[in-house]
Amino acid sequence: MTHTPGWFLIVVSLFGVAAVCSPAQDASKVSEQALSKPEIRGGIVFKNYCVVCHGERGDGVARAAKLYSGLNLAIKPRPSDYYIRIIRNGGERVGASRFMPPWQDELSNEQIGDVVAFLKVIGDPVRRGEAVFKANCALCHGVRGDGTGRAAKLFNPPPADLTRSDKTDEYKEQIIRRGSESLQRSSGMPPWGERLSNREISDVVRYLRTIVIASHDQ
Repeated sequence: MTHTPGWFLIVVSLFGVAAVCSPAQDASKVSEQALSKPEIRGGIVFKNYCVVCHGERGDGVARAAKLYSGLNLAIKPRPSDYYIRIIRNGGERVGASRFMPPWQDELSNEQIGDVVAFLKVIGDPVRRGEAVFKANCALCHGVRGDGTGRAAKLFNPPPADLTRSDKTDEYKEQIIRRGSESLQRSSGMPPWGERLSNREISDVVRYLRTIVIASHDQ
């Protein structure tokens, strides 16, 4: 998670990453495959539309929960078709709470399907962390976390190879939250504490632990 210059963010938003990044970094096919997984896309949709009521982990611990006193907003395990119906048509249509609005006018069928895919992994902190990592960190650190992201060549020193990291979980939490300069390292890694919640950072660290183990096992 290294610093991305403001001009680069503007170019990416207008023209897409491929327009400014070398294919010598993360192969386009590998990157696209990783970022096109429904659960990764669904994690982004869930954060934008669902977190305020259901919480980041789907446990009902959320900012808006106090508005619905007496209601349990935790997401219970359900069949996929149930999730699709309640998201698309709202709670009343499936005999649930009337406070659950229909989203069919705001979310496409693909987005609803992606959210359902994310709900299947929402109880797993590692899978949640993978979704957060690939949505926010892969551009620089790469989809594998090996430092070969499509924007990596823009930075000197380059983004860290997280698969070889010997840092503790506490150190990783601090560098994600506060940025690299706060730990006397390069200025490339920005602070993410205002964009990612404590829970999301914790989940990312859990995920990073698994890719280090996987790397050592190869």
